[in-house]
Amino acid sequence: MNTYNPDLAIGKLRVLPARTKTNVAAERRFPLVPFNQLVVGRSSAYLVKGLIPRVGIAVVWGPPKCGKSFWTFDLAIHSALGWDYRGRRVVSGTVVYCAFEGAEGFKARATAFRQQHNINPHAPVPFYLVRLRLDLVKDHRGLIASIQEQIGDTKPVSVTLDTLNRSLAGSESSDEDMTAYLNAADAIREAFGCVVIIVHHCGVDGTRPRGHTSVTGTADVQLAVKRDAADNVLVTVEHMKDGPEGDMIASRLERVDLGSDEDGDPITSCIIVPVETSETKAAEGPRLTKNQQTMFSILHDAECLTKEQWNERARDAGLGTSRKADLHDLRTALLHKQLVYETTSGFRVKQP
Repeated sequence: MNTYNPDLAIGKLRVLPARTKTNVAAERRFPLVPFNQLVVGRSSAYLVKGLIPRVGIAVVWGPPKCGKSFWTFDLAIHSALGWDYRGRRVVSGTVVYCAFEGAEGFKARATAFRQQHNINPHAPVPFYLVRLRLDLVKDHRGLIASIQEQIGDTKPVSVTLDTLNRSLAGSESSDEDMTAYLNAADAIREAFGCVVIIVHHCGVDGTRPRGHTSVTGTADVQLAVKRDAADNVLVTVEHMKDGPEGDMIASRLERVDLGSDEDGDPITSCIIVPVETSETKAAEGPRLTKNQQTMFSILHDAECLTKEQWNERARDAGLGTSRKADLHDLRTALLHKQLVYETTSGFRVKQP
């Protein structure tokens, strides 16, 4: 019977190369963590308890004009200030907010927030705005380097990408393009050990985030934002990998007057004001019908369309063909709701 003799086998062993700094570093590139070291840490697992994880990918999605950017800004600035959010504990720290659309409006939002909370305009707050549009897949390394260079050794607790559409050069429906985008977002998360909050639009039918399903599959938490019939902004925890689901935050947008410009015209913005959840019970029914929402989303994404262009894209989405709808009536309804307006160059979405 054959038996293993370690002494006899020694001569047959392959001689391993000497351990150098180079190959030791290569060995440790993927460190192995022993089972007995897998213990629960004492640090907070959340940025905002029950809403946003401390580290990971968060998706905040909803239809156009639902208030998702206002709400995300409000949450982010609370974290920068170290203020509890709606009675929930918050991890304070430096916040980076990338506003890829409507960046100029953030000056007014910041002014309105300071006015609402009596914050000294000169008081330092660790909140930083990135106003330039970028291609996240191509530019994420440059964004990471710029953040590191400008805030030094401090690492942000959150980086917000508002919106996905304005920072994606490819197609939201492409598996390849969305995988590359999410990998770039994950690289930001890994570089800073932070949460990356992606603000995203809804699909045509308004039932899920727009584009490829990899967005939902990758997210550690997914928050749905919508308006009810009373114009309350409702944020619901749809999915959370390591926490409870179904929780809801109710708010409303309140207009704030910020003075006048050099022509004497009023300067305004909006702030997020808490609303008791019980106040939303009476607000039943959608703000827009399904067809109206589709019609509105088409114009919002295009920014400006002639009537003919709008009709053509609406038909491509199934309006007036597979879905019964009169395009003139849908457009008239949006005009009457003061959500859109007509200019000499075409129709546009009305800004708040």
